[in-house]
Parts: sequence; C-alpha cells; structure tokens
Amino acid sequence: MERIVIVAYKPFPGKEAALIALMEAHWEILNRENLVSSRKPTIMQAKNGTVIEVFGWKSNDAIASAHTNPAVQKMWDDYAQVCEYVPIGNVDESTRLFSEFTPLN
Repeated sequence: MERIVIVAYKPFPGKEAALIALMEAHWEILNRENLVSSRKPTIMQAKNGTVIEVFGWKSNDAIASAHTNPAVQKMWDDYAQVCEYVPIGNVDESTRLFSEFTPLN
C-alpha cells in the first residue's frame, strides 16, 4: 500500500540552489529503483527557505529497502552535504489551519 510522506529539508547557508537541484532528480532516482508510486511529488518552500516535499513511496517494504539501496544511499549522502532534515512541525507555516507555501514545481 502506498505511503504518502511529507519531508522538510532546511538548506545549509549558501546551499539552497544545490538542494533544489537534488530535489529535481529525487523522484526520478527513486522511480528508477522502483520505490515510489506514480504520483509525482509536490515541492514547495516555506518563508524561511525550508523546502518541503510530498511524495508517495510504493509501500513500507519500499521504504525499508531504500535503506540498503546503493543509489538511494548515494543520493542521501548528497542531501547530507546541502541540508538537514527537520520535522514538518518545526516549519512555522505548518501551525496554521491553512498552511501556505511557495510552489517550486
């Protein structure tokens, strides 16, 4: 069963463009590895620069297998160079009844 996730990435200073470039390839890499659903991601940005992504993993098994997949591990290493993962609840907009963000895709 598909699992929808919301992920927040806070770029390191001066790394916003590099993060956005990684985001453009993120779903394609996961798709090549047969880990995501056909649902295209929604990518948006909070006022403080945090980039938020909503996408669908194929299943819990797909999520688990990502942790041993070499292509995914490489991608996650690339992300670690440009951002930190933050809980969506730490993004100010998430506390509002209608959370508004700037679309990036």
